Amino acid sequence: MHLFTGLLQQLRQASFGDTAMNRIFLTIALGVIVAFTLLFNAGAQSTAADEDAADSSGEVAVAIFAGGCFWCMEPPFDKLPGVLSTVSGYTDGQVDNPTYKQVSRGVTGHTEAVEIRYDPTQISYEELLAVFWVNIDPLAKNRQFCDRGTQYRSGIYYANEEEQALAEASAARVAEKFDQPIATEIKPASTFYAAEDYHQDYYQKNPIRYKFYRSNCGRDARLKQLWGAS
Repeated sequence: MHLFTGLLQQLRQASFGDTAMNRIFLTIALGVIVAFTLLFNAGAQSTAADEDAADSSGEVAVAIFAGGCFWCMEPPFDKLPGVLSTVSGYTDGQVDNPTYKQVSRGVTGHTEAVEIRYDPTQISYEELLAVFWVNIDPLAKNRQFCDRGTQYRSGIYYANEEEQALAEASAARVAEKFDQPIATEIKPASTFYAAEDYHQDYYQKNPIRYKFYRSNCGRDARLKQLWGAS
């Protein structure tokens, strides 16, 4: 757009003489510039309209999953198209506003979990469930990988009957793959408490420490054993 404006200014300032040929050239040049300007403005308006239409949907749904250390449960969902945000926190406990210190001692009844906010027009709850399963050990009871205790139990916490049905159906499909019972609990969602700020996006804020912890906890090795290279 700036290019066309500059050319227009140069044409206006230029001296072409008063011959008929120069007047024709000037008319054609100005016509081309006007045409490009109109096309540019139409494209910009179309893009703005598309962006407004996308923003106007305003649909946000929430899923709550527990899969052991919440640091490790944010990355698989953050990269999915349609996921708006992930928050590490605590759920399914008996104490209001628990702290990490309390939860990590296993005395509040909570489990470490992630709250996923997503656009259901772009990604479905069922698709989120599929990602959840392949990022946990569904056979481990009251633990995940190197972390042990009820605060690391895996779980799906549904908000309505539809989510319950989808969660139970997905668990049944997973059960067919193994000869051991599925330990992942499926329960109604209760209050979710966001964890302390330093836990949020830990894998981004502290990438070296995160990779060291994840590797030494044996998470990826066990996931590969359970689900294969994918």
